[in-house]
Amino acid sequence: MIPKEQFEALMSEIGLPEAGERYDAFTTYCEELKAWSEKMNLTAIKDDEGIALKHFADSLLPLTMVELPEGARLIDVGSGAGFPGLPMKLLRPDLRLTFLDSLQKRLTFLSELSRELGVETVTIHSRAEEAGRNPACREKYDVVTARAVAALSPLAEYCLPLVRVGGIFLALKGSTGREELAAGEKAVKALGGKVEQVFDYTLPGGDARVLLVIRKVSPTPPQYPRETAKIQKKPL
Repeated sequence: MIPKEQFEALMSEIGLPEAGERYDAFTTYCEELKAWSEKMNLTAIKDDEGIALKHFADSLLPLTMVELPEGARLIDVGSGAGFPGLPMKLLRPDLRLTFLDSLQKRLTFLSELSRELGVETVTIHSRAEEAGRNPACREKYDVVTARAVAALSPLAEYCLPLVRVGGIFLALKGSTGREELAAGEKAVKALGGKVEQVFDYTLPGGDARVLLVIRKVSPTPPQYPRETAKIQKKPL
């Protein structure tokens, strides 16, 4: 992990100096991520500075733009190595975090890491479209997050069925975020969502990012989400 002073300076630069106080937890996260990545494909970014900037800071920045309700139920779709959900949980322990991923080995990593970090999380081993049809998950979450999962149109079909009416879907996008929005806004509306805010920003170092804040304004029609093949072959 990068030196403590450097990490604290990075967190202050993104407007979250309080995250610097969790340096030990983020250090454990960084070291475990690197160790597990030697055995399985969790991240292509393996240097300490890259992990701190392009994983931790990138995951935390939305908290400077959107106020998440106290005790919100948050499900992180396509969790992978835990971004953005677990960094958010480290800073906001009140969040009730669920990881959703189709690969059990990723969830095993996240479960063991959560125990080591002393944070309570839930894992669901499922494809997103299956979870969206499951009554135990459908429209049960206050916040749904997704980072580096899919283009907005299919992503909305994976994620919006999980959001309760009145809740939000946070899509963390790269520099193509606005182009994806132009292509996917029809899908968002069809699934019961409304684009509430769009934030354009850059990571320290200059990488462009776009955060799409999508409010669930009406129930998702019962025919959605469709099967994966249909979602991919014919996006809304």
